[in-house]
Amino acid sequence: MTYQRLAYDDAATATEMTSDCHAVEAALHLPQRRSAAEVASAALLEPAPSIRFEDQPREVRKPAIEVSEAAAKLAAALHLHLD
Repeated sequence: MTYQRLAYDDAATATEMTSDCHAVEAALHLPQRRSAAEVASAALLEPAPSIRFEDQPREVRKPAIEVSEAAAKLAAALHLHLD
């Protein structure tokens, strides 16, 4: 029986990956994550959104998408139609 090396490295353990994530968070000065219980308790304190018809927006405009000149040239070069 011969040993053949795999084309990929085995995944690290969950503990190693977790410690790597914490190290990256600290290096990037990311805010500390809140636990699921903290997120749920904060959501309980917020009022529920209104379902009354009067409180809903009457007219919702669609966002306009602007195509830059560079994107138009690229689309023309790729034979895409921008309508």
